[in-house]
Formats: sequence, structure tokens, C-alpha cells
Amino acid sequence: MSQLISDTYGTSEALAEHLDLAVEMLFYVEEDTFSREELQEVATALRGVVRVLRVFKL
Repeated sequence: MSQLISDTYGTSEALAEHLDLAVEMLFYVEEDTFSREELQEVATALRGVVRVLRVFKL
């Protein structure tokens, strides 16, 4: 997991920021609240975490 985080996001803090934003978005998603790019970046981060969790069954 550490290597994936390092290769994809640089630091665990960068991934944590994406995941924090994802949580925030779930509460406040309304038209014109976040850009399409922001939503796509967060969705990609969540998919990456889900993929790793499924592979390693964590």
C-alpha cells in the first residue's frame, strides 16, 4: 500500500487530502459546488483505494 501511495500521490498526506475532500463532497455536492475535475480526481483516488483493498483483502 505504501508503494502505491508513493507512486500515485507522492505522500500519504496527499491521498488523505483527496479522501477528506471526498467525504466533504458527499455532504455538500450541489450544482456548481465542485468542478468536474475535482470530482474526477476524488473518484479516482477512491477507486484506487478500493482496488488495493480488494486485492489485499484489507
